[in-house]
Amino acid sequence: MSAAVFRSAREYQEAIGRVFGPTEWLVVDQRRIDLFAEATGDDQWIHVDAARAAKGPFGGTIAHGFLSLSLVNYFLPQLVRAEDLKHGINYGCDRVRFPAALRSGTRLRARGEILTVEDLGGGAAQVKMRITLEGEGLEKPVCVADTLSRFYF
Repeated sequence: MSAAVFRSAREYQEAIGRVFGPTEWLVVDQRRIDLFAEATGDDQWIHVDAARAAKGPFGGTIAHGFLSLSLVNYFLPQLVRAEDLKHGINYGCDRVRFPAALRSGTRLRARGEILTVEDLGGGAAQVKMRITLEGEGLEKPVCVADTLSRFYF
């Protein structure tokens, strides 16, 4: 799958409601979870202690919710990308939810939908895009994030 390319605020406006994806799969393994724990200082046993987590509520270690959220940035450019820009910035998120736990070793992929496009004037736009991370075999998504990006064309 190749990313959809946008070259103007108008092209984003025309894509409101359009769904992109799914992306290719990414395995979220224990090494990635451990590195995230090390980087953030969040070494709670449910994430890093395989023996203890095996007896816990999920039957094994799970990824941090914020690790799942950080992977939105991994998948987003696989779904859409802006070209011919002066610059673009990640402006944040309006809403983030973690409906399902992401077990270590699970394959993850993303879908995206452009929800709104706000004209910022001068050829600039703020794009709200919902990114849904799906874990293979899970009924509910692992993460649903309404991201905000600002593009200055």
